[in-house]
Amino acid sequence: MVYHRKLVAIVLLVMLCVTVVFSLSAGQYDLSFWHVAAWVCQQLGLPVFQDVTTTAQQEAVLMFIRAPRTVVALLVGAGLATSGAILQGLFSNPLADPGIIGVSSGATVGAVVAISLGLNTISMFALPVMAFAGAMMAVFMTIVLATRNGRIPVLTLLLSGVVVGMLLGAITAAMLVVMDESKLQQYLFWTIGSLDYRNWEHVLMGAGPIGLGLIIMIFMARHLNVLALGEAEAKSVGMPVMKYRLILLMVSAMTTATSVCISGNIGFVGLIIPHMMRMLVGPNHKYLLPASILAGAVFLLFCDALGREVLEKTEINVGIMTAFLGTPYFLYLLRKHSNIE
Repeated sequence: MVYHRKLVAIVLLVMLCVTVVFSLSAGQYDLSFWHVAAWVCQQLGLPVFQDVTTTAQQEAVLMFIRAPRTVVALLVGAGLATSGAILQGLFSNPLADPGIIGVSSGATVGAVVAISLGLNTISMFALPVMAFAGAMMAVFMTIVLATRNGRIPVLTLLLSGVVVGMLLGAITAAMLVVMDESKLQQYLFWTIGSLDYRNWEHVLMGAGPIGLGLIIMIFMARHLNVLALGEAEAKSVGMPVMKYRLILLMVSAMTTATSVCISGNIGFVGLIIPHMMRMLVGPNHKYLLPASILAGAVFLLFCDALGREVLEKTEINVGIMTAFLGTPYFLYLLRKHSNIE
């Protein structure tokens, strides 16, 4: 059932505001929800519903620990969800996600190389940069393997992504075999997906590529609507299918790679969010992509904040929380779209 799109937008915006405050107030350092809400209003120059004073320590926690972590979660959630919507439209498959073209496998190889060589101890940017390079290398390999006579057939692209993913998975396993225990722990921490210790440098690293990717994808929503009808239909209206398919693939790959490089592998966001929004606002990407941006940001931010609140003295990584919340819905999707009785 498709609901009124304006109502969905209003609900998502309200949820976004509430979740941002929840994220800023969540954690072992006690800050009440309403205190943080008043502080946010004060920072934005909005009317404050209660007098609020913050100590130097509270200000530091909010500005330099929780605020950058919150912004990174918003960027990554929006980037992964929108990339998932793009790929589901290109593949005409609601079970497609950003990892289907080898992005996650390539990023993992890049991260393992950085950890193996100790580059992550030299600079905080080494691991994200290597992960991004690995992800883009994997996408390039997938596209080269899938290209046939100047065309990129969807089925061939899918199979190429699977092959590249298997190859890079084998390379990763081979490097892990010879890696010492301390480096294995670093790899495990990264591959689970986490937003711990994210700062404003990570925000600056991700804001440009992810923001640019989101803008391009939104402006290409009309082209994606045509491509989603099928290659024959797209060619019948004079669309250069190869050109637009390649642009959308590269932009979604760049957005996903940037998201993965600053947060690690976080699953299910690019899979379940676009599908949920498609049921609420319909298949028109003009509305689906903005809805996915908002819903993806809300979902990942909520999972991260909830992971900080579930246990009293520790926190659960956001990658684990998205798996816990996303697995039941994924099983529902799998059963719904399976032809096996």
